[in-house]
Amino acid sequence: MESRIQELEIRVAFQDDLLTGLNEQVHAAHQQIALLRAELIAMRERVEGMKEGAAGDPAQEPPPPHY
Repeated sequence: MESRIQELEIRVAFQDDLLTGLNEQVHAAHQQIALLRAELIAMRERVEGMKEGAAGDPAQEPPPPHY
């Protein structure tokens, strides 16, 4: 009976280690997702700004200086 309890305690210790490691990985993944989301929002804003700054009709743009 004593060896069985000891075996269960060892299993619980390994599971605790595994759970701690998985929790750290989930936390790191959550931070990475938050960073990527912020970068995506910034890039989306830049693209929208480029669209607003671009002329609507290329025919109305002045010719390049070499003409």
